[in-house]
Amino acid sequence: MNLILAIIASAVIDSSTIMIGDQTDLHLQVVATPEQTIQWPQYEDELISGIEIVDRTIVDTLLLKDGRVQYDQYLTLTSFKDTLFYIDPIAFAVGADTFLSEGLSLNVVIPFEIDTAMAITDIKNIEKAPIWWWGIFRWVLLALGLAGLGVGAYFAYRKWGYLLNKQSTINNPQSTQPARPCEEVALEKLDIIKAEKVWQTGEVKRYQTQLTDVVREYIAGRFDVSSSEKTSDETLRAMKGLLSDRKDLYDNLKQMLTLADLVKFAKWSTTPDENEQSLSSAYDFVHETTPK
Repeated sequence: MNLILAIIASAVIDSSTIMIGDQTDLHLQVVATPEQTIQWPQYEDELISGIEIVDRTIVDTLLLKDGRVQYDQYLTLTSFKDTLFYIDPIAFAVGADTFLSEGLSLNVVIPFEIDTAMAITDIKNIEKAPIWWWGIFRWVLLALGLAGLGVGAYFAYRKWGYLLNKQSTINNPQSTQPARPCEEVALEKLDIIKAEKVWQTGEVKRYQTQLTDVVREYIAGRFDVSSSEKTSDETLRAMKGLLSDRKDLYDNLKQMLTLADLVKFAKWSTTPDENEQSLSSAYDFVHETTPK
């Protein structure tokens, strides 16, 4: 770990010993000031020879209370070679300087002994099983009977469902109205939030929660991403590919969700300009992603 000019670079592996074929996570982290440019290490399919990278997260950022920015990435590793690997310190380029993490080791073991002296032989000679005609006939009869029951149940369901729908339409004619477009619902809720401005009375957490709830519901309706059931990081991972051609919208969405998380979970104090910017970003996101 290096600590020079407020820069911290580290690499931590969850488990230094795994069974062959198992997986473990490598956590890469850099803490630097906002004006410093970080050149992140790039890997293909392997971390080093023999250690494969099966999954990776995007490089996530978090604004710390002291004004610095924390960058995080997780690499999921596996290996199919039983040996002790040494991982050289990982280099992070920060401006014109290079910072190294600690060196790491990964021990991959086989949980059982393999006797290579034994020859490969058959367990038993191959025998031809007799055909059980009565058993086949019974299964055919059972399949035909189930198919007949299924067809009868299907037509009964169609008939009964038709009668119920017809009666429901007569009793509740408004139930046939189509659902409202998701952008119309979102803009209506944003107008209500804009009119209330509860953050001006000190209810910043309620304001940020209402705002992000509207955006998450809109994302679920527009992009079929169940954002309400995901964390902010999971939502951003899902949206990164969908907004690959609109980096400005993705960056604004990330800033809005990150600020809301800081307010809700870290008791972050926002400025009036930040609150107005979050509302403006929500409006822009809905307008710009609505099909023309």
